Amino acid sequence: MISVLSRVKSLTRAASAATAVAALLATAACSSPATGSAQQQAPSRDQELSIAVQAPPASLDPSQLAEGQQSYVWASIFDTLLMVDKNGKVQPNAAESWKYSDDLRTLTLKLRGDLKFSTGAPVTSKDVMATLERTRTTPGQQQSKLAKVTSVSAPDASTVAIQLSSPEPSLLNYLAQATGVIGDSQSLSSATSKLRPTGSGPYVLSDATTDGTEYVMERRDDYWNAAAFPFKTVKVKVIADRTAQYNALQAGEVKAALIQAPQRKQAEGAGFTVKEVQATAALVLVLADRKGELVPALANEKVRQAINMAFDREQIVKALLNGVGKPTIQVFNPNGDAYNPALEGTYGFDKEKARKLLAEAGYPDGFSMTMPSTVVSQSFEPVITQALADIGIKVTWEPVPPQNTAASVASKKYPAVLWFAGLNEAGREVGDMYTPQAFLNPFKWQDPEFDKLLQDVANEPNDGARADLYKKVSEFTVKHALNAPIAYVGTLWATAPGVDFLPSVVVLPTVRDFAVSGQ
Repeated sequence: MISVLSRVKSLTRAASAATAVAALLATAACSSPATGSAQQQAPSRDQELSIAVQAPPASLDPSQLAEGQQSYVWASIFDTLLMVDKNGKVQPNAAESWKYSDDLRTLTLKLRGDLKFSTGAPVTSKDVMATLERTRTTPGQQQSKLAKVTSVSAPDASTVAIQLSSPEPSLLNYLAQATGVIGDSQSLSSATSKLRPTGSGPYVLSDATTDGTEYVMERRDDYWNAAAFPFKTVKVKVIADRTAQYNALQAGEVKAALIQAPQRKQAEGAGFTVKEVQATAALVLVLADRKGELVPALANEKVRQAINMAFDREQIVKALLNGVGKPTIQVFNPNGDAYNPALEGTYGFDKEKARKLLAEAGYPDGFSMTMPSTVVSQSFEPVITQALADIGIKVTWEPVPPQNTAASVASKKYPAVLWFAGLNEAGREVGDMYTPQAFLNPFKWQDPEFDKLLQDVANEPNDGARADLYKKVSEFTVKHALNAPIAYVGTLWATAPGVDFLPSVVVLPTVRDFAVSGQ
């Protein structure tokens, strides 16, 4: 049988496709440096930034927003109540302050007094209340993040009170991202909100916008924080093919773009600046059926541990990710509270030991399972198939249309799914991966010991103590092999003269990831 190592080496051509999909879950985009004139320009607030992305926003309706590259558009149009700074810490934004009650079940936010929609109308707490209430009652990617919200009220024009059924440690982070946008209560339900919403953000969509192809946004100089946005015009261009993105970068059609590792030296030689972000997502084999409803074997901890030993993570990073990333057996952000470097190495690449564990679990001849073949998995499928076959697990891949990728996870049709898990703050990652409401926990697996850990986290008001508890959460997920993480996936940004990319531990991409050179 062909070894995993030789199979990985034969798949280096798949690396560009693999990292392209990962980029969709992270960030994205340059005039050609050959002109030379950009190098002579002094920093100006009249410059234009053009960014290449691989897919357009599915919708600009506040209740239907998706994160990843789509946020270059919506985060320019909408204000969020809070924001996450470059170090991953929550800071004031549209809400200038916030306070929790002693029991952590009421969050009160105070809005700035100078917020305005692009129409000129003032933003009030009723707009915030209407947006949050609509998001929590409307099916969409953001709804589950407000699952613990029982009501939202507006005691006065600048105060918002959010009532919770139980403490939610990730709520502040949610309010700093898509869940926390502010829509205009007068037009939230309008059909036009999907394409031309009214927002209070730093930019407004121009008439030059071609939906699905290019989003042209002009800075609002009446915006309360306009000084933080140095580019007068921002263009987000949809270019699905990564090679076409690089060609657009070289031709000066965009001023910043994600590039593939083999293009790095060429880009630097052409005068572009290339910066690497080592971890923007985690490549994870999600072992969703931990209750054993479809595949009884997955309910056995030894089986899940065996699966973790099946992968040569170092070689996968080298060959399939072109070295842009790093091996891991954790799903948590390496810059976050839950990450524990001492856990790395818990599961080495050991096929013999993996087969022994399967035998001890009662599966000496292995077993079979079906997984969805999606845009996320396709580049990795030969390696995953061979790695699992080498320890006795036969995988059948069932094709899933691109538009059904997310639905394939939620369908409970598949016991395991290969996925790129976005990296964020610890509580949000737990909420996305392990709680009963989590998107990546479709079988609603629970464990009394684990539930107690999560409850302790939620009830802990001290940041330092909560960080220690999150490390215990990560230790539990690794020890009990709840999933089979493979690698952190990184990205390479290339920018033309005149534009700086600002590396950050924050996963939500916005135009604030870029600056005018010299400023």
